[in-house]
Amino acid sequence: MQSNGTIRIAVQRSGRLSEGSLDLLKNMGLQFETYQNRLFTRCRNESLDILFLRDDDIPEYVQNGTADLGIVGSNLLDESGAKVERMLSLDFGFCTLAIAVPEQSNYKSIADLSGKKIATSYPQTLKRYLADNKVDAEVIVLKGCVEIAPALQVADAICDLVSTGSTLRTNRLKVLEVVSKSQATLICTPNRSGGKKELIDRLLLRANGVLEAGAFKYIMFNLPEKRLKDAKVLVPGCDSPTVIPLADPQMVAVHSVVEEERFWEVVEKIKGCGGSGILVSPIEKFIR
Repeated sequence: MQSNGTIRIAVQRSGRLSEGSLDLLKNMGLQFETYQNRLFTRCRNESLDILFLRDDDIPEYVQNGTADLGIVGSNLLDESGAKVERMLSLDFGFCTLAIAVPEQSNYKSIADLSGKKIATSYPQTLKRYLADNKVDAEVIVLKGCVEIAPALQVADAICDLVSTGSTLRTNRLKVLEVVSKSQATLICTPNRSGGKKELIDRLLLRANGVLEAGAFKYIMFNLPEKRLKDAKVLVPGCDSPTVIPLADPQMVAVHSVVEEERFWEVVEKIKGCGGSGILVSPIEKFIR
C-alpha cells in the first residue's frame, strides 16, 4: 500500500468503536473523507493517513510499525499481548468481559466452574483469570456466537463481552464474574522513529484536549463579593477563577470550569453562597 502520510493511525473499519474513533479524530481537527470499503484515507490538513482495519488486527499492525497509532479496545490489547505503548484511555467504547452462566444454574462463584467447560473468544485473558483464581476449567475457543454455547451443550459457561446485557438476557444467561473492564484506547508503536515524534505529540495534545473538554463544564455566575473566598474553593479553575467586577460594587461575576461529575453538587453549593444568574456552557476543547 502506497502512502504519502508521515504517520498512519489504524481504526476499526466497522463495529462498536468505529463511530467514536472517527468522531474523536474529527474533533481533533483532522479533515478527511470516509468511503465504503476503502482501506485508508488521507487527511487534507495533516500529513497523516487513516487505516480502516478489523479491530483484532490493529494491535499487530501497531506493534510491527505498519501503523504508528491505533484506536482499539483494551480488551483486545489484553488478549493479544501486543507490545505497544498505551498512550491514552479515550472514554468511549465501554464494555465488560464477564463470565456468564445459565440463569437456572446453581453456580454461585467462579470456583464452582472447576472441571467445567467455558466457551470464549478471549482464551488468553480467560486462562490468566482462571489461573489467578486457581480454577481448573477447560477453555473452549469459539470465534463467534459464544452466547449460544450453553444451550447447545458445548460449554457450561461463557466468557464474553457484555455491554447492555441484552444478549445475555435473550439467551437466558446471567453474569457470574467480571473478568475485566474495557474501553477504547489510543496506542502507539514502539518502533516509531524520531522524525514522527513531533506530530504524534501534537495529536496526543489534541486528543487530551477533546477528552478534557468532555469532562468539564464552563460555569458563570454572579456572587456577593464578600462570599468570593467561599466560591474560589468550589470552582478553583485551572489556576484561578476569573473574577469580574460588576456595576454593583458589592457583586462580582465569576467564570470558571467545573468537573462534570461534580457539577450539580457545586451548583447547589454556589446557590448556598448566594450565587445567582448561573450560566453553564459545554466546552469544545480544553487545553491545560
